[in-house]
Amino acid sequence: MDWQGQKLAEQIMQVLLSVFAVVSFVAGYVLGSFQMMMLVYAVGVTLTALITVPNWPFFNRHPLNWLDPSEAEKQPKPQVAVSSKKKSTKK
Repeated sequence: MDWQGQKLAEQIMQVLLSVFAVVSFVAGYVLGSFQMMMLVYAVGVTLTALITVPNWPFFNRHPLNWLDPSEAEKQPKPQVAVSSKKKSTKK
């Protein structure tokens, strides 16, 4: 799953969970059944997981192009800046 696929999966998850929360609340309220409300929401969570968790092809529309290992050796390596000044915490 690429970066944009992860973002899409999260957006789909948020929308579906919100929709199922509202639908389950309304169904539970109309039917007067807390058990039915929880059942509808559990079905929604399961459906949401089946849509967003597997690595479906539509989540891989923008694959990353990795650098070839032979090209990576030619690139300059980043240098870590080391500070030689130490601050004293004692007064």
